[in-house]
Amino acid sequence: MKLVTFRAADGSTHAGVIRDERIFVLNYPTLQELLHDPDGLTQARQAFLHGSEKVCMLNEVVLCSPIPEPPAIRDFYAFEQHVKTARANRGLDMIPEWYEIPIFYFSNNSEVYGEGQEVPYPAGSRAVDFELEIACVIGREGKNIEVEAAANYIAGYTIMNDWSARDFQLQEMKLNLGPGKGKDFATSLGPWLVTPDELAVYRHGQGATMSADKPQSDPSSERYDMTMLARINGKEVSRGNFNQIYYSFPQMIAWASRNARLRPGDILGSGTVGTGCILELGTKVHRWLQREDVVELEVEGIGVLRNRIV
Repeated sequence: MKLVTFRAADGSTHAGVIRDERIFVLNYPTLQELLHDPDGLTQARQAFLHGSEKVCMLNEVVLCSPIPEPPAIRDFYAFEQHVKTARANRGLDMIPEWYEIPIFYFSNNSEVYGEGQEVPYPAGSRAVDFELEIACVIGREGKNIEVEAAANYIAGYTIMNDWSARDFQLQEMKLNLGPGKGKDFATSLGPWLVTPDELAVYRHGQGATMSADKPQSDPSSERYDMTMLARINGKEVSRGNFNQIYYSFPQMIAWASRNARLRPGDILGSGTVGTGCILELGTKVHRWLQREDVVELEVEGIGVLRNRIV
């Protein structure tokens, strides 16, 4: 299923499920409230199969972020190619400890943007970047979740753009804390939430090898063969694949939930896919982003997340 949070013509927000170009309206103001109801996904499934009393056309509504106000956003660093290349561009070797734990930072959950929303350019920055990511949304509460069971906590997947002010970020990271102001001005999520069953055709297999030089078995790999690409003003600048991820989402969930409670609606970002940002590509490939640039992130099986910087 494709699940949405949308704004109707009267300004009210609703959760819904998409079938063809129609949205069957559900009795929740957002998907976050739906996920808090243990019966919410079942009701969505019934509406998808049998319809609902209220129906909207997709082109008549404004899509919001699937989870407009997530309880928490954890953004991981899970693609090996991105880490290696970004460090090599700064003359740094790979960090051996990166292979030991799936590291993450907390982002700002109060500056979240959806499909088509304009993103404000961060005042004072001269090095604004996009980051091409996929994110999972937590569907039920859990703590100290075992990796073998972690896939059962995934409500679905969406596209994530972890906008970055690289000049702010590089300055603050010299102090060995962060990122903070380099990241907290905007995160885009959308266009909708896709449940794992709809992506089963792309499943890459269980127990996949995660790195040629550091093979590792993962009993709940949750890897998918899904192309990920980015366009700036209509020109493709990046292309990667979800199956290149080193740490799986079950591994991320297990680590994030260690000694901490995950809640319905929590967002876990993958980190940037290889070549998925200007920092990695280099400004000779593309300049830093400017006002009026349009960034489109596309993930096979999910859709397109489009935002203009203003």
